[in-house]
Amino acid sequence: MQFSQRLLLKGKPIWEACLEHPFLKELSEGTLKEDKFCFYVKQDYVYLIDYIKLFALGMVKADSLEDIQAFAKCANAIVNIEMDAHTEYAKKFGITREELEATKPNASNLSYTKFMLQVSSEGSLAELVAALLPCMWSYAFIGKTLAKNSKALEHPLYSEWILTYATEEYNKENDWCIKLMDKLAEGLTERQLQKLEEIFIISSKYEYMFWDGCYKKESWVI
Repeated sequence: MQFSQRLLLKGKPIWEACLEHPFLKELSEGTLKEDKFCFYVKQDYVYLIDYIKLFALGMVKADSLEDIQAFAKCANAIVNIEMDAHTEYAKKFGITREELEATKPNASNLSYTKFMLQVSSEGSLAELVAALLPCMWSYAFIGKTLAKNSKALEHPLYSEWILTYATEEYNKENDWCIKLMDKLAEGLTERQLQKLEEIFIISSKYEYMFWDGCYKKESWVI
């Protein structure tokens, strides 16, 4: 069994729980209140700023030019394509660039990104990939699942979000990251693999917490 399949067995139940969370459940039915989705859009914007840094750290830790180029390609796609697309998409909900840039991460968001950055800064390249992969993989899983639901595609704005993560281009990046995880796991001890698995599970659980925090429009108590 490829190590990624082992991770999938651990991660898939968490991602399925995400699909059952009211945020994605209501989004799939086209009934999610727009104020909750707008809250998500803003939180996702500031999340991506830290997420980009993981790919930069990947370039630093990678040994081969091929891997450095792949990390650079992903970072460039987020910085120069996805962030601009995110800004344009936000405008459709009446959210300005200034509002996006003024957004502060809520507790779940901040905890998640700081976890990934700490793991990626202090750990190996394999640990970095284990930390960032659940975001890519779960979004591909969610996007492809929701894209099969005709009800989910009826909403004129939510459908655009769903189809973004169901595209072949997005899934190519995800597939690259999965294959890299398998390559980096080769020859590692069971103890090392268990550590990677633990990191992967924590990031997957943080994905659930992110959806939950956005649905509740979670903010700091004081």
